[in-house]
Amino acid sequence: MPGSASSHLTGYAAAWTIVLVWSFWLIVSRVADQSGLTVYDLAAMRYGLAAIVALPLCLYYKPWRGLGLLQIAVLSFILGPIYILMVFSGFLYAPAAHGGIFMNGVLPLFSILFGVFLFRRLPGLKQMLGALLILVSAVVLAWDASATSVQGAWIGDLLFVIGAMFFSCYMILSERWQLGAMQIIFCGTIVNAVLYLPVWALWLPSGIADAPLGPLLLQAVYQGFVPNLIGLLFIAHASRTIGNGNTSSILAAVPGGGAILGALILGESLSLISILALAILTVGLLISVRRRQVQLG
Repeated sequence: MPGSASSHLTGYAAAWTIVLVWSFWLIVSRVADQSGLTVYDLAAMRYGLAAIVALPLCLYYKPWRGLGLLQIAVLSFILGPIYILMVFSGFLYAPAAHGGIFMNGVLPLFSILFGVFLFRRLPGLKQMLGALLILVSAVVLAWDASATSVQGAWIGDLLFVIGAMFFSCYMILSERWQLGAMQIIFCGTIVNAVLYLPVWALWLPSGIADAPLGPLLLQAVYQGFVPNLIGLLFIAHASRTIGNGNTSSILAAVPGGGAILGALILGESLSLISILALAILTVGLLISVRRRQVQLG
């Protein structure tokens, strides 16, 4: 059907656009601490600035009408401060490339695990092979980072993996609940802004007052608007149209983009082993991008 083909095309376009956007986001997040901003400041930007744009839209469309209280609570928690503080803290320990590797790179693995245990859905052989290659590459990259004395990199890697678990849950719920754009914005931005901003303003350390204007504006634009108002919507569209499995597999291309930009912009070096591991990860992506599911029972 033409409509279906067009929908799939926009889904793939959305997923690959996020690959580009997130590759740059890795770099921006990695250099955030150089401006004196704390991880709590970055989270405040993520929720607060996006809420300025989102609030009038939510008041007009009233997206909460289509959601139950449990759905609002679950989705807001998954996209909430615990998730994002884990991710931002990871950049304090690990190189930018590791953010892509251990967040986006392992998404297909969580997609398989959640599919089997929550929805009784078996992956196809190609998806299993691709996920195995992705897992091998992630382990090799983690080992290489520790062997080349990237101090504390394993802490950042672990935080990134926890972030990937949260985000995989979001992608699955997007597909299962067929979430609309305004529903995502409401839960991911408005609810979390109401809950988090007072806590940040009253009790959490901040470096905004002393941050240079240039880096402050860069972080404000990229953290405040790109993840919540662009990233979540594009990923939700991709998950609905081409499926969570295909979307998460495409997003596994972010590690390569992040590694290249990290080397070009930040001067982060990659050993031969790391380059080979990234190549293996890319092969895993290409193998697992098409998914065939088998229902149990």
